[in-house]
Amino acid sequence: MHLTVNGTPSAIDGKETLSVTALLAELKVKDALYVTVELNGEILARSAFDSVQVKDGDKLEFLYFMGGGR
Repeated sequence: MHLTVNGTPSAIDGKETLSVTALLAELKVKDALYVTVELNGEILARSAFDSVQVKDGDKLEFLYFMGGGR
């Protein structure tokens, strides 16, 4: 399966589809509990990570929103 992750081509061998949760684990995404996932231009609800399937050609962005300030 070939994907574009954060603008970089990526390949997952031996898989035709993966759930978003499985993909985060496969790619060893740091702080996966805090990541927001955009799939093909659409922000996914965290509750959908187990059911939404990523497939060949998809484009993903992993986003982290940080609070802070003064």
